[in-house]
Amino acid sequence: MSHAVEARRQSALLAALLVRDAPAPAGLREQGERAARGLAAYRANAATIAERALRAAYPSVAAMLGDADFAALARTLWRAAPPTRGDLAQWGLDLPAWIESRRDLDPWPWLADAARLDAAVARCESAADAATERDSLALLADHEPAALRLRLLPCVQLLASDWPVATLRAAHRDGAGDDALAAARDAIAAGHAEAVVVARDGWRARVTALDAPTFAWMQALHADLPLDAALAQAGPAFAFDAWLIQSLQQGWLWRAERRPAATTAPTEENPP
Repeated sequence: MSHAVEARRQSALLAALLVRDAPAPAGLREQGERAARGLAAYRANAATIAERALRAAYPSVAAMLGDADFAALARTLWRAAPPTRGDLAQWGLDLPAWIESRRDLDPWPWLADAARLDAAVARCESAADAATERDSLALLADHEPAALRLRLLPCVQLLASDWPVATLRAAHRDGAGDDALAAARDAIAAGHAEAVVVARDGWRARVTALDAPTFAWMQALHADLPLDAALAQAGPAFAFDAWLIQSLQQGWLWRAERRPAATTAPTEENPP
């Protein structure tokens, strides 16, 4: 069998697996009823696998929608954007943007950002391990802020939302209770926005809500800005000393570094 023929056969089989009412490929039709039953089983199994993979990656979204609606969402996404690689953990990365494109999900306008927070938690928990280099903090006493930058740990993720995403996530965790759900409903009704940092506590992610100056500061650090620029972005309400203590307690800060020396491009007045 030529490579072209085999490629067409595999494409036809994949299409048949992903589209519920698609006819079986000719090669399977020739094998009769047994092949048809096998194809139906593969389709059903693929839908189940899709739901499980997506539920593992987006537990908060699953809890907010409920079992039936989330299962339907997973099956629809599987057909609209099927996996392109063997690792199903990589499938569904575009779920937040896909949610925003679906008008039938408009009754849950916070759902896309809830998905983004779930994705941030997954990235945090799978990030490379690293420990805070406390000795590097001595640089803070010896150098001007413009000469330094602070690096956040590789696991740290940041997210700002127009919705109370941390409150919503807490309300939809197992055992959260009615009071947590009521607090989430009140926060939505009040138009409460939240910015959060996600960091590891052991091997599990922890979500912490941040005030606006602290979030602006951590965004600046995430962008590798020097400390003077990061402080300017945070504004006068930001308390560096309090943040430094909190960052060490919460596992946000990795190390202090000297910034590379600025270089000047050679010119006629400044030859190399």
